[in-house]
Amino acid sequence: MGCSLSGLNALYDAVSGGGDVWINENRFRKVRQLGEGGFAFVFLVKEVVADGLARKKSINPSHISDDGTYAMKKIIIQTEEQLELVRQEIRVSSLFSHPNLLPLLDHAIIPVKGTQDGSLKHEAYLLFPVHLDGTLLDIAEVMQLKKESFTTITVLHIFRQVCGGLKHMHSFDPPYAHNDVKPGNVLITHRKGQPPLAILMDFGSACPARKEIRSRSEALQLQEWASEHCSAPFRAPELWDCPSHADIDERTDIWSLGCTLYAIMYGTSPFEYVLGESGGSLQLAVMNAQVKWPSGLDPPYYPESLHQFVVWMLQPQPAARPYIDDIIVHVDKLISKYSP
Repeated sequence: MGCSLSGLNALYDAVSGGGDVWINENRFRKVRQLGEGGFAFVFLVKEVVADGLARKKSINPSHISDDGTYAMKKIIIQTEEQLELVRQEIRVSSLFSHPNLLPLLDHAIIPVKGTQDGSLKHEAYLLFPVHLDGTLLDIAEVMQLKKESFTTITVLHIFRQVCGGLKHMHSFDPPYAHNDVKPGNVLITHRKGQPPLAILMDFGSACPARKEIRSRSEALQLQEWASEHCSAPFRAPELWDCPSHADIDERTDIWSLGCTLYAIMYGTSPFEYVLGESGGSLQLAVMNAQVKWPSGLDPPYYPESLHQFVVWMLQPQPAARPYIDDIIVHVDKLISKYSP
């Protein structure tokens, strides 16, 4: 998937104030903005199909929307480094094909003139299926306001799907790490009579998981990268304070997965409590794996077996953590145990 004519069309529409965007041979009209962050904006868009013209099939037929609506991510690119990061996100996203990973349907990177100095900038448009129920983070915030929580079996079904998507990434040779597993990157779609559908998204931080760190400068470089790409409350200890001699692997994601399971249950990371304490250090809480469980719940929301499951993943030493296959075997046993 690339773009040439689409770039000219999108540039024409932007200059003429049309507001429509061409991604390759398909034209989309913005319906409303769904979210934004940094230099990125996400829109609900609807495909514009001219009467009597067959739709161009640059989108995989299995992902074509019945009603023509999609989610479109627009990224403002101001530097060569940002441009390479977007290209990397596109390359990595295109590798994956799994029902619990958000597929990239199409994309276009378009040159536009900078407004200040006339220099050439770029805009990227990435097209995805739309999931309007929001992320796990969105839903958790609403549930907390209503003092509601997921049932044990729903927690396990949501978590199992996230594990399935992650297993696909970890099964590559060499394995890929997502590097930013968290509730804000898990889309949820409610389904009548079934557990919610959970889809892991945002592969902007994903890369080959295994790294050999053999010097202090390499360790510091990894820490700096992690501080920019891995959300702090879900970041593994070895990415906070990396030894000068270390073998990093996909089990950085297992730590984040443990934090995410806690968050599915209680709406927050297991370490964010320190942010409300005077002199509290998130890094120190993470490094010491100081998990704090909600107190005063009688009876407890969830069985002790789920708490033990979280602790199993939150081992400060990466070598002590399970791999994704071990996690899936265990969650499947828990689903069998707690199924009605």
